[in-house]
Amino acid sequence: MNQLSGVEVAAPSVQSSLREDRVYDAIIIGAGHNGLVTAAYLARAGLDVAVLEKNPHIGGAAVSLSLYEGWTYSNCSYVCSLFRPEIMRDLELYKHGLQIIPYEGGMTMMANGERFHTYYDHNVFRQEIARFSKKDADAYDAYSTAVMKMCRWIKPMLLRTPPDPTSFKPRDIAELLYLGKHFASLGERDMGELVRFFTLSIADFLDEYFETDVVKAHFAGSGIIGTALGPYSPGTAYVLLHHYMGDIDGSVGAWGFARGGMGSVSKALAGAFKSHGGKILCDSEVAQITTQGGACTGVLLTNGNVLRAKKVISNLDVKRTFTKIVKPDVLPENFLRQVNNFKIRGSSGKLNIALGGMPIFDNVPSEHPSLRGDLHFTDSMARMERGYDDWKEGRWSADPYVDMLVPTQIDPTMAPPGKHYMSVFVQYAPPTLSDGRSWDGPARDEFAQTVLNQIASQSPNFRDLVLHYEVRSPWDIERETGLTEGNIFQGELTMDQLIFNRPIPGYAQFRAPVRNLYMCGSSTHPGGGVMGAPGANAAREILRDLSIRNFDPRQEAEI
Repeated sequence: MNQLSGVEVAAPSVQSSLREDRVYDAIIIGAGHNGLVTAAYLARAGLDVAVLEKNPHIGGAAVSLSLYEGWTYSNCSYVCSLFRPEIMRDLELYKHGLQIIPYEGGMTMMANGERFHTYYDHNVFRQEIARFSKKDADAYDAYSTAVMKMCRWIKPMLLRTPPDPTSFKPRDIAELLYLGKHFASLGERDMGELVRFFTLSIADFLDEYFETDVVKAHFAGSGIIGTALGPYSPGTAYVLLHHYMGDIDGSVGAWGFARGGMGSVSKALAGAFKSHGGKILCDSEVAQITTQGGACTGVLLTNGNVLRAKKVISNLDVKRTFTKIVKPDVLPENFLRQVNNFKIRGSSGKLNIALGGMPIFDNVPSEHPSLRGDLHFTDSMARMERGYDDWKEGRWSADPYVDMLVPTQIDPTMAPPGKHYMSVFVQYAPPTLSDGRSWDGPARDEFAQTVLNQIASQSPNFRDLVLHYEVRSPWDIERETGLTEGNIFQGELTMDQLIFNRPIPGYAQFRAPVRNLYMCGSSTHPGGGVMGAPGANAAREILRDLSIRNFDPRQEAEI
C-alpha cells in the first residue's frame, strides 16, 4: 500500500533539463527543505543555481503526496514549528503560499479510560494538570520557565556558524568569545543547569518537577521522537528542548499544520528559489561528485550526464554524502573514519490513513479542542521504556508510542468534504529486524496492524472508517527520502554530535575536506527537523567564501 506508482505530486513544476555545457555557480544535491533554503539564498544573491532531486517530486521528507484519490498525505514530516521565522521573512515564503495553522490542544488516552487533555492556553492546561495533581500544576509553571529559559539561550545559536575551538582564526576566536559572554549571561546557577541538562535523561529531568506518570509521559514524548534512545537514556532531555525551539506567530514552543500538508513548505521554498531564476531538475540522481586536483568540479548523474559547477552543496546526510557519492581516495582517512562512526540509527515509522469520517474516541466529545492537536496512548514512562526495549531487541514496539494527528479538522483541503486524513508517527521501529525478515514484505503490514489495533482499542468506529493506509518503515523512509536508516534528524542529537561536533569535529562550518564542496543538510548544525537553519547557515558560509554580503546584517554584526 505504500508504492509510489501513479503518485500525484503536490509540488511546483520543475525544469525538464539542464545544460551540460554550462558551468553553474552552484549545484545543490537534494531538493529537501534545507537544500531548497540554501538554493533560494544563493539565487537571491545572484548566483546561477541548480537543484538536483532523485525523486519525481521535490521536498525530501517535507512532501505532500496523493496516494489515494481525493486525499493529500504529509507522507513523512507532518507538523511545522521548528522552521525559523527569520528564514520565512527573508525568503517571503508567505508570498509563495505558506500558511501555518496552530494546534488547538492535544490528549493522552489512558489505559483506564481517563483522558489527559492539553490546551494551547497555559492557564487552562495548568487547570487540567491540577485534575491529576495540584503539586504538578504548581510545578508546571517552574517547568515551563526552566525550559523556556534554556530555549531562549539556545535559539540565538541556531543561525550562527559554530566556531572551531582549536582554531586561532580571528573569526573563530571572536565567536568563542561571543559564546562565553552569552553563556555567562545566564548566571552561575543557570550555567550549571544548562550544562547538566545536556546530559540528563528526559525521565530524570521530568522527575525533578512532576509526580504523576501520565503528566511525565505526555512531556517525555518530545524527548524520544525520532531518537534511537529511551526516556531513561542520558541526552534525551536535550531532544525535548530541540523540539521546543519552534515559534509560530511569536508563541515559543507552539506547533502547527502547514496548510496543504508539509509539501507546502517545500513548494513555497521552491517558489522563492525560482523567483530568483533558480532551476530544479527531478528524476536526477547523483551517482558521484566529481573532483580534480583535490577540488570539486561538478556531479555525475546516474543517467551518465555530467554537470559542472564552481560549488557543489550536498543536502544528503553526512554518511550518504561521503561514503556513497564521494570517492574515498580524495578524503582524509581520519575524516572518513569519523564519518563512519557518526551515529545515524533509525527508530521511527509512519502511517498515513484515509478515513471515511472522524473517529469517535471513548469519553471524548466529538468537538473537543484536544482532538485538534497531537493524540497519544502511552500513559506511563514504563510503557514508553518497554517500547524502547523492543527496539533494542530488533523488533517494532508491541505497544508503540505514537504521535497521532487528524490535520483535516483544521485544514479541510487535505481530504474530501466530511472525510479525514490521519497522520500517525510511530516510535519505535528498527531499520533491520532481528528475525531476518525484510521490511519489504508481510512484516510491514504486521507493523501497521500493531498500530491500527492500538488506535482501535480507544476508538470503537475507527476500523470501519479506514479506506486506505500507507505504511512507511525505516527502510521505506530511507529508500524514498535518502535518510540513512530512516533517521529523521540525519544523525542523533546527542552532545557528542552537536554544535562544533556536528557532524565531525573540525568540519562543523559546512565545508567538506574537498575544496568547493559543502554540506547543508540536517547532519550539520543545528540538527534535524523541518527547521531550515542548516540550509541558511550553509548559504551564509558559501556567500562568505565568495565575498558576497547577502545575509541579515543583524546576524553579521554579532560575529
